[in-house]
Amino acid sequence: MKLTYKTTMVSCFVGYIVQAIVNNFLPLLFITFQNTYSIPLSQITLLVTINFCVQLTVDFLAAKFIDKIGYRASILIAHIFSAAGLILLTILPGIIDPFTGILISVIAYAVGGGIIEVLISPIMESCPVDNKEKAMSLLHSFYCWGHVGVVILSTLFFKVFGITHWPVLALIWAIIPIINGIVFTKTPIAPLIPSNETGMTVRELFRNKLFWLLMIMMVCSGASEQAVSQWASAFAEQGLGISKAAGDLAGPMTFAILMGGARAFYGKYGEKINLDRFMLFSSVLCIIAYLLASVTPSPIVSLIGCALCGLSVGIMWPGTFSKAAASLRTGGTAMFAFLALTGDLGCASGPALVGAISELTGGNMKAGILTALIFPATLIVCLLLDKRKKTRT
Repeated sequence: MKLTYKTTMVSCFVGYIVQAIVNNFLPLLFITFQNTYSIPLSQITLLVTINFCVQLTVDFLAAKFIDKIGYRASILIAHIFSAAGLILLTILPGIIDPFTGILISVIAYAVGGGIIEVLISPIMESCPVDNKEKAMSLLHSFYCWGHVGVVILSTLFFKVFGITHWPVLALIWAIIPIINGIVFTKTPIAPLIPSNETGMTVRELFRNKLFWLLMIMMVCSGASEQAVSQWASAFAEQGLGISKAAGDLAGPMTFAILMGGARAFYGKYGEKINLDRFMLFSSVLCIIAYLLASVTPSPIVSLIGCALCGLSVGIMWPGTFSKAAASLRTGGTAMFAFLALTGDLGCASGPALVGAISELTGGNMKAGILTALIFPATLIVCLLLDKRKKTRT
């Protein structure tokens, strides 16, 4: 079988599914770990923090080491670490201190997830396709579908075979990065920057005003997305008085499906749509969604606002990546690494702001979500500044 760039693109899609697995499988087992290994909730919460801290560190370091060892070796290492983390999760808690074993597993797959986040977009960008923005949006939709698939398929597995057989499921999930890593050893990977051009250095990137604007946009994109996504389940339970399982389906699942739908829509019809206008419209819709979620007294309308937020933020992250790739063609791996880093900072700061304001207002989550309006509003300002700069040029 001859592997082509179409195979490379499919492997990139699966790469984001791998990242969805390593980010979303473990949280489904938190209560199980608490009951089975008597791990306190404070330590379990620490696992999430360490996961994203490791990914942030990898984002930062990626700009230095990926270009030196090459894309193929780096993406293979990413899949090896992702698979190893899932496999170690089934072994280490039984032979050493359970929390330490789980922590080592989390660090291993977080390294893999961090490299995937930095590399998959530039590998896709290097593929010879006609509409890069369309391909990029479709690519990022697969993280959403991966998230939905992990939750649904894991829930079905636990229902049929029982939660005690979670190690079997972890090994099944590990098969995906193993196979995808093997494919990446053979499939063609084009250089991101043509051989007749010189890539920008980190110093040149940081001297570029547009790069700073794009990084601010990435912070706002990540924050706009996660400010509601991370609190959607609790918001659904608090507002509607429904169970945890129903809250997960009504909150994060609906959010992820609509966010993936927005990305898939642009992925299909992107060549007919102006990216800047679509991002501007989405940012305005995001503000409307935040207002519906935070200001209206009706719990149902608030939940609709949460769902609309998923639809509105879909294009923000991949759209900013596409704008960066088109505007700074020689930005190279360093550009994608720093964009991923600032995007992750936004993913951390959005939910943190919502949580902090909610706590200051006596547990009023609506006040926290209302405050998070600052992120889509700032994104609108950045888009208008970019448009003004293009008009002058």
